Amino acid sequence: MEILRVFNNNVVLAKGGDGGEVILTGRGLGFQAKPGQTVDESKVVRTFVPSDGRDPDHLAQMLADIPPEIIRVVVESMQETGLGERETGSTTLVMALSDHVANAVERVRRGIDITYPLLGEVSNLYPQEYAQGRAMLASLNARLDVTLPDGEATALAMHLVNAGFVTGDLSYTYTMTGVIQQLLDIIDHSYGITLDRSSVNVGRFITHLRYLFVRIHQHQQLTDEPAPVMKVIRESYPAALRCARTIASLLELRLDTDISDDEIAYLAMHVARVTGHAS
Repeated sequence: MEILRVFNNNVVLAKGGDGGEVILTGRGLGFQAKPGQTVDESKVVRTFVPSDGRDPDHLAQMLADIPPEIIRVVVESMQETGLGERETGSTTLVMALSDHVANAVERVRRGIDITYPLLGEVSNLYPQEYAQGRAMLASLNARLDVTLPDGEATALAMHLVNAGFVTGDLSYTYTMTGVIQQLLDIIDHSYGITLDRSSVNVGRFITHLRYLFVRIHQHQQLTDEPAPVMKVIRESYPAALRCARTIASLLELRLDTDISDDEIAYLAMHVARVTGHAS
């Protein structure tokens, strides 16, 4: 591999074997190195492959600002937590977590205490990611020379949720979390009930919503579903369809998008299921 740019002693941008650009990290990897030289691959600890159109120079600069030992403990903690290759191999997720942990460590050292909102929402809406966030926090604290507060589990969980959206910031995930709460409130009001946010049925409904958010974010809403199937759903669940249309109106307002008729029909089916009105 050939060095294209040196960012600091530990981070370089290089041309990979397939000609694509990769970001390499390793202690001393960039020390006295110059563009055009061959990479000392014995010093390479991790290779990051830019994805989703992310600018390699920008990613490399971000990595250069994160202490390499933080990246190491984050990856080790991800592995110990049981996160799979998809997560540990995601450049965006590893960098987002490492950047967050580096800042959290600095806050602890400076005695700065912050409170994360949405603890109840995150633990109820994303129980798997919240459990992973708690496990990861414990793993991090076993490796770091400071103790991160319990509230960091919420932030770590949000980053894991965010991994489902090809974006580096949490703004969309925070929006999604607030919207899900509003949608559940709409169902409560429409049916005069109070859904158990921790129930399996609500969990399944939230899973459908999360996939819907991904499709909206990627501009890939369902539009060509079989007409007979859509007709049966609409005729079978009239009350749920009315509720689904209210939900769609909120989604369009909050996410600045149009919700397709097929998506509304599937929403109706899931509303009927979560409220126990599906046969």
